[in-house]
Amino acid sequence: MLRWMKKTFSRQPSRESVAAPTGIEIPQGRFDTIYAVGDIHGRLDLLVESDQKIEADIGPDERALVVYLGDYIDRGPESRGVIEHLRSNRNPKFLRLCLRGNHDDVFLSFLDRPLEEWGWLDLGGKETLRSYGMSIDPYRDRAMGKQALQEMLNVHVPQSHREFFSKTRLWARSGDFLFVHAGIQPRIALERQDPTDFMWIREPFLSEGPGLPLTVVHGHTPGAVVSYGRNRIGIDTGAYATGRLSVLKVANGTTSEL
Repeated sequence: MLRWMKKTFSRQPSRESVAAPTGIEIPQGRFDTIYAVGDIHGRLDLLVESDQKIEADIGPDERALVVYLGDYIDRGPESRGVIEHLRSNRNPKFLRLCLRGNHDDVFLSFLDRPLEEWGWLDLGGKETLRSYGMSIDPYRDRAMGKQALQEMLNVHVPQSHREFFSKTRLWARSGDFLFVHAGIQPRIALERQDPTDFMWIREPFLSEGPGLPLTVVHGHTPGAVVSYGRNRIGIDTGAYATGRLSVLKVANGTTSEL
């Protein structure tokens, strides 16, 4: 278990994400306002509240995009409900764009390679599987073997949810703003970044910022409040534990908290 944690939660240039996610450029002027939502971690109640706050904030005839920064699952009680809400709940006042967090990426790997990613169960995975109607004992059920585990996962995790995760993006850029789950390697162009860093990095990004002419809006590193660093804004406020899911509004080149 300790070996898996060190392998998984340290920077891993060799780790390959499932479905090779990419980024997306959002043309300037396409939206009047962009909202970014921090790490949800299974808190469907807070997700619904944040959607309601955003909807109330959008002005008449305003074109709005909501960017969710990833880590939709694990730890909180309603991971399945969060995914179902994001993939099927259409709102006429805004469009949704979902990025991929490190927990989402490991879940995708677990669905294909459960034995290799077994340590995920002790880092929020048990709660995620419970929300899908599965109960796995991480210290007992490994003996079931890969085929039996995969058959169980195929029964309980809908294909539509797998497709949701596989279609998530690594980053989204609009003008001088970059939206990403964790951050980037400072002073390295986006096209030359290691894809895992978008989902996993902390240092040196947190201390140095992007080192590029961008303001990076990110989650991944929880804090009691929204944090403002060198050309970066961290909006993971530990929703699953604190009950606070932060939303950042970007409009006319300026930012504000909802």
